[in-house]
Amino acid sequence: EERPLAERVAALAGLPRAAVLAGATTVEELAALVADARLVVSNDTGVAHLASAYRTPSVVLFGPVPPRRWGPPRRPQHLSLTGDAGRIDRIPVARVIRAVARVEYAISARR
Repeated sequence: EERPLAERVAALAGLPRAAVLAGATTVEELAALVADARLVVSNDTGVAHLASAYRTPSVVLFGPVPPRRWGPPRRPQHLSLTGDAGRIDRIPVARVIRAVARVEYAISARR
């Protein structure tokens, strides 16, 4: 069950429980959310692949699977991050935040 984890992450981010949509959407609704998002931060899952397909800017976190194999296309609006020794839990939060800032800069420069 992903919802309890998503609720913990939301709480740490200062978001209300109502902001957590884990397990509350259909695949079609999830795809629409990704398509309309300003930016997606995801681990290497279907959500990340939807972001690539919809050309939604993204920061994708990878564990043991190399991004060159399954990552988003190499474009300024898509960044892939890997942790030390292929461990996703070794990607520092500060590194993710810097990646988000880089992607936001890239998309603002294109406007």
